[in-house]
Amino acid sequence: MRSTRLFILGALADGGPMHGHKIRAAAQLDRVELWADIKPGSLYGALRRMADEGVVEVVRTEQEGNLPARTVYGITDKGRTELVSVIRSVLTDTGFRPDPIQLVLLHVGEIGLDELRTAAQQRRDSYAKQLDFWRNLRGQAEPYLSRLEAIAFDQTLMRLETEVGWHDRLLAELADMVGELDGTGSPDSAPLSGE
Repeated sequence: MRSTRLFILGALADGGPMHGHKIRAAAQLDRVELWADIKPGSLYGALRRMADEGVVEVVRTEQEGNLPARTVYGITDKGRTELVSVIRSVLTDTGFRPDPIQLVLLHVGEIGLDELRTAAQQRRDSYAKQLDFWRNLRGQAEPYLSRLEAIAFDQTLMRLETEVGWHDRLLAELADMVGELDGTGSPDSAPLSGE
């Protein structure tokens, strides 16, 4: 929800009053669902809730031709204060969100090394595919990116590169473990490579 509020308040602060359809179109054009936890379809409901809270306000209703009437929203002083607060909150939020794969590795005995290796390879391939997608998208967007937008792209690329690299390491470790299992067949008793 914080990302949605940040997007809406930022759009209204930067672009002036606009209706929900225009905000949604901007979200779709920027493809925010790829890089933020925002669903463009949720923007309308969020706008109404934010109007009830007083961070945005109805400026007017406009109608073009036979199209339905559209409510135009603007950011309020309270909304500008919240925008700054949300920006600062995001900048100070360095909470590390663990990946449940860490827990899976502790309980691999329940599924076995073969299944873990297959799943790890599928995960690695999925991250690699996402990385290729983002590299291509960045290449297409390159001529239009500001310096800070390029940095934002780079963060996504670097995170995906790290995931691919980590999965490569996991797969190498699993390959080593297969040959090192003791007589119990327990992956937990297999030493780490180099031990």
